[in-house]
Amino acid sequence: MGHRLSKIYTRTGDSGMTGLGDGQRLEKDAPRIEAMGAIDELNSHLGATLAQPLPETVRHCLTQVQHRLFDLGGELSIPGHTLISAAHTLQLEHWLDDFNAELPPLKEFILPGGNAAAAACHIARAVCRRAERRLTTLQRHEPVNDHALSYLNRLSDLLFVLARLLARQNGGHEVLWQPANAGS
Repeated sequence: MGHRLSKIYTRTGDSGMTGLGDGQRLEKDAPRIEAMGAIDELNSHLGATLAQPLPETVRHCLTQVQHRLFDLGGELSIPGHTLISAAHTLQLEHWLDDFNAELPPLKEFILPGGNAAAAACHIARAVCRRAERRLTTLQRHEPVNDHALSYLNRLSDLLFVLARLLARQNGGHEVLWQPANAGS
């Protein structure tokens, strides 16, 4: 692979436009660019999660997810190009089943947190939901790979399960939601 970025600043985006992989120019707040940005933000939050001490199985899983999110960003940068398939979503489901099998059933809502790794994972989960919303907005304007939407939906579920798992690390626990009293 050759050098892709020989110069970091190009000044081509100074007017509020940016380029796609196919050469097309779009406004920086166009639905496609918003979706790409949310996926990039999600990938960055996963990087912050990976900077925490994690079990090797979780580290491997999240690293693979980062690669697929980069693929998804590439897919969105070239309209009509697809890289995310049903097999990618199926892989998430396998991880989900494996990690969830280690957890007790959830009987109450939990608060985001528990420890630094779990909190980082909860932030990634919330950003994943935003990326899914941005992709849904894009789909209202133009065709989107249905597998990409499924992937993000399943990924947010996986991140929730991983946050639960990570909250229990080193003797930690999940913080259960305590609803306000109706009479207070």
